[in-house]
Amino acid sequence: MSAKRAEIENWLGGEFATRLAAAFEGMTGNRPSVESKSIGESPKDAVLRWRQPFSNVAGAMWVSASEAAWRGAGAQVLNAAGITDSEPAQLKAECLEIVGQALAGAGQAMGARLGIEVLPKDGQESDAAPGDLCWASVRVNFHAETVEVFLGIEAALISAFIVDEPAQIEPANPKSKTFELLLDVELPVSVSFGRAQVALKDVLKLTTGSIVELNRAIGDPVEVIVNNCVIARGEVVVVEGNFGVRIQQVISRQERLRTLN
Repeated sequence: MSAKRAEIENWLGGEFATRLAAAFEGMTGNRPSVESKSIGESPKDAVLRWRQPFSNVAGAMWVSASEAAWRGAGAQVLNAAGITDSEPAQLKAECLEIVGQALAGAGQAMGARLGIEVLPKDGQESDAAPGDLCWASVRVNFHAETVEVFLGIEAALISAFIVDEPAQIEPANPKSKTFELLLDVELPVSVSFGRAQVALKDVLKLTTGSIVELNRAIGDPVEVIVNNCVIARGEVVVVEGNFGVRIQQVISRQERLRTLN
């Protein structure tokens, strides 16, 4: 495995582990410590296998756990709510709820790194063998118990973060009349501060003074869009009383194609 692929694998495993701890904290009120490390092979005793693909990126994440692990994870949530006698189905449902929150958080981290929206979609439990994946062990340490789950990452998902260097563009032939004509073509340039998905019923309630929260923090770069394609990112500046954008990154051709999806 290349150093870049190993770095991406460790980063994804760490993001999932951090989001898993945050999910447990949100459901129980206590944040457990987590440890994530790569392992060389798939878990042998896993009976729960959840495959989670994401929007706008290829590949998927797998979360596997033994019966003891998913029972223990579910019990942590229900015990915090004062429920000590639970059916296996309820324990499993609580475990999958926690896992779903962690995967959604990992999707947000992936989207921030790629500069696109990455959301969980059509996840499902699978009895099929997950195949050749990069596996990480994620140990969640509570006060009196440790729950271990396993994160599998498909190669296609890792590849989404390995962007080839942009090809060098050869200078145009200065004698080409066609190219000279194209230089005068005007293209619409817009700047995106962020996006939001709002239910129709909430749109109808919008009035003067309403606030719509976007999916981008104050310090995040804005996107420069030409002909519906994101070509660069930068920071907002003021030029002689007008807003402008200082270009900080010109994105690669591969990433531009992804923004068109």
